[in-house]
Amino acid sequence: MSSILVVQEERGLGRNRFSFEALAAGRQLAVLTGLPLETAVVGDTNTPALAETSGPPPAAAYAVQHPLLDPYTSDAYVPAFEQLIRKLNPAYILFPHSYQVRDYVPRLAARFNQVLIGDIASIDAGPSFTRQLFQGKVNAAYRHPGDGPCFLSIQAGAFRPDPPAAGTTTIHPFIPVIAPEAIRTRPSAPFRDAAQTVDLGSAQKIVGVGRGIRSADNLPLAQELATALGAELAASRPICDSGWLPIERQVGSSGQTVAPKLYIAAGISGAIQHLVGMKASQCIVAINRDPAAPIFEVADYGIVGDLMELLPALTEAVKAAKQ
Repeated sequence: MSSILVVQEERGLGRNRFSFEALAAGRQLAVLTGLPLETAVVGDTNTPALAETSGPPPAAAYAVQHPLLDPYTSDAYVPAFEQLIRKLNPAYILFPHSYQVRDYVPRLAARFNQVLIGDIASIDAGPSFTRQLFQGKVNAAYRHPGDGPCFLSIQAGAFRPDPPAAGTTTIHPFIPVIAPEAIRTRPSAPFRDAAQTVDLGSAQKIVGVGRGIRSADNLPLAQELATALGAELAASRPICDSGWLPIERQVGSSGQTVAPKLYIAAGISGAIQHLVGMKASQCIVAINRDPAAPIFEVADYGIVGDLMELLPALTEAVKAAKQ
């Protein structure tokens, strides 16, 4: 087996963010194993997704193209990627953990007498793959003992995409053989999340608040900081469950997954359910009275202190810096 293959998804005119996270995981696995990194995406060699990059470009990229691959059906994707995998013979195949992946990849893995190790949160030497069970209360480590390829999907927000780096990728067309009669399903409209008034996923700056804000009456302190920064206001689940902020502003495993350039976690302890939704942020600033709060383990900068004093001070500092 010769490589690590990352299968990415195109969303609109480019790859979705979770694809870049899968690419970051593949790059980490490549360092651990010494294997070259390759990528594949459905589309022709001119698809805009192939021009996007995150970190050092992979050694090769494969444009999987066939008229029956659009619109998506598992009936077409399974034979298409089966043929690509048999051609490349990779040791590991990584996917973003999307609805589409959950639909077709278990069936694809079964073609190779393998199983999908889904929702990987970290990769360690061995290699060993960690999944979180029971809402993050238990970590389970998995190894791939077989001789066939290892199929993995990556938990959203678990790996931070790398900044683009210089380099070139050789793009290869790959045209699978798909019989029209193999398409047994007729796709309906693509799945869409419930309409949201706030798209935190596209926000570049976010101020998130947790129990440490103490009362809904104190939320204006966080909103003033967010306004000064030009940021969106978000929250952990207890704040939204209490009705202090609407559910569309919730970040975490049962809310939105975000990866802004700046995430300020104000009064958020750092429960795993919240961390999985924001730890891919480029810069995390944590503010908490408890110096042992788990949020400090993922923070780039930590401030130990009282929110009631620190939030107004930060707001004034931001306003002064703009003058």
